[in-house]
Amino acid sequence: MFRKFIRLSFLLSVVLLAFSAVSMAASGEDEDKTSFIMHHIKDSHEWHFATLGHTHITLPLPVIVYSGDRGFEFFSSSSFVDSETHHFGVEHEGYYIDENDKLQAVDESRSFIDVSITKNVAMLFLVIGVTLYLMLGASKHYKKHPNRAPKGIASFVEPIVVFVRDEIALPNIGPKYKKFTPYLLSLFFFIWIGNLLGLLPGAANLTGNIAVTVTLAMITFFVTNFNGNKAYWKHVVATPGVPLPLLLIIVPVEIIGLFTKPFALTVRLFVAITAGHIVILSFIGLIFVFESYAVGVASTLMVVFINVIELLVATIQAYVFTLFSAMYIGAAVAEHGHDH
Repeated sequence: MFRKFIRLSFLLSVVLLAFSAVSMAASGEDEDKTSFIMHHIKDSHEWHFATLGHTHITLPLPVIVYSGDRGFEFFSSSSFVDSETHHFGVEHEGYYIDENDKLQAVDESRSFIDVSITKNVAMLFLVIGVTLYLMLGASKHYKKHPNRAPKGIASFVEPIVVFVRDEIALPNIGPKYKKFTPYLLSLFFFIWIGNLLGLLPGAANLTGNIAVTVTLAMITFFVTNFNGNKAYWKHVVATPGVPLPLLLIIVPVEIIGLFTKPFALTVRLFVAITAGHIVILSFIGLIFVFESYAVGVASTLMVVFINVIELLVATIQAYVFTLFSAMYIGAAVAEHGHDH
């Protein structure tokens, strides 16, 4: 298994280096040689894969705008790209995309809602599609062969499902684990697949987008607190055994604690994934900053090593997010035989 990780990481590193090398070599001498780092990790209205000479390999994405007077309007992101510079900034139908990749109205007083399918949204659909393919494929196998050993997709999915159920849900939630296991499985597979696909060259930084991690954390927050029992809420608003004067301090702390949990989930996943991408791309950027064969060899070896670590981090972060979600849910639904 470790050898497979090494091989896969090496292939990812070589392809990533090749894509980056071609793209950066095509840039001008005065252009910032490390600007591609932020371009890779931030969201965009187009999906850029590589630059080959003067040819930019990009996938235009739908720009969808809603305003009170015009209703829904649909454009292609290519309509906002300058054909000479290949950068956004062209005005189209009263809108333009600025240098920060934000859709703006030419008339600053005009109000609108941007509901475009950006690169991260497209990546979101891709991750959901892969997850559904795995889950539905495994389900189809068990329906056709209920008494046979799993094969194909089912043999890949089953050990993970059993692990999440027996090692995460059951120990941390207790007798009510069956109710929440589907949610924990969805959480684990979504984050894990999103992390792995995000390591591919040209992929979107989905799980390194704080909007995504906030949403996942808030779902856990609502699942936890909507299922909290009397004992759980009693410990929050009137902690048993605590003198009344101290409740004035303890209760605000407990209420703040309700919100620090999803905050911790949000930051942990966001920082771990984004930092890994920045470190890998930084080592690639060093090759073109120093323009040295020695630095190139050293950077390549470091990128291969860090890619191996990132493959492990992708799995660990999915596990940690799911584990802490299970712990929070377990604390909310646990039945206490006595106040403590």
